Amino acid sequence: MSDVLPSETLVAEPWSDYALLDSGAGRKLERFGSRLLDRPDSQALWARSRDADAWAAADARFLGGKDEEGQGRWDIVTPHAEGVWPLSYGDARCEAQLTTFRHVGLFPEQRVHWDFMADRVGAGFSLLNLFGYTGLASLIPATRGAMVTHVDASKKAIAWARTNQEASGLEAAPLRWICDDAARFAAREVRRGNRYDGIVLDPPKYGRGPKNEVWRLEEQLPGLLADVRAMLDDGSSFMVLTAYATHLSAITLRRLVEDALGGLGGAIVHGEMTIREEGSGRLLPTSLYVRWDRHG
Repeated sequence: MSDVLPSETLVAEPWSDYALLDSGAGRKLERFGSRLLDRPDSQALWARSRDADAWAAADARFLGGKDEEGQGRWDIVTPHAEGVWPLSYGDARCEAQLTTFRHVGLFPEQRVHWDFMADRVGAGFSLLNLFGYTGLASLIPATRGAMVTHVDASKKAIAWARTNQEASGLEAAPLRWICDDAARFAAREVRRGNRYDGIVLDPPKYGRGPKNEVWRLEEQLPGLLADVRAMLDDGSSFMVLTAYATHLSAITLRRLVEDALGGLGGAIVHGEMTIREEGSGRLLPTSLYVRWDRHG
């Protein structure tokens, strides 16, 4: 008996405010707007394609924290790297800054999901964004007229997302910013009987909610997906799941989604998310994903 599952590698291409310039020897060299950053990446085990001078031009280098959840510090090479600077994607704006978790407030590989959602939402479309971080996956659908409920357990992330909303000129957009534990919020939405046209979730491997709730991906994802299914109905359009820094395979994640979303019809696809390196064209893998698409 054949068990062939549709798999697809999603490729985030560079755009005006982002490019992966080089990778290798456990690091990646990226341009975020006007800043050139050198960050660790455990997937980049190959040889670098650019010379030492290209890497020496970095404005800042992140030291320590080689995995997604490890903290470290930035070695500021030029004063230009400090402070806040603007980034944009389409009509959405984001204020970037260096953080102790090596992130800057924008995950460029998520472009593949931003584009996917932008093609499917419109005025009146209801979207739930769980583990929403700084809000690009909420703001981009909002630029298309979607009604977005954005949930994150971090007060700092919610404040950052609100700042990005103002920078994007979306103060009047139908956006709800909710600081709460994503799993608890989803369970309450199920009890209230609320439904959504689309749901996107980007859960961490491990995390804590505002009331010290503990989140462990392998233990709690099945229950959360059951609640996600309860918030989708025959009129819903899609569900997008992204998973970073997990030992689970993309097939395991797909099986969980298949079990949870059975009976909804449509198509499910899984695979890896990647970023295309400028010049060489090499693909740097970043995370796993599963999508359910009613019209796929």
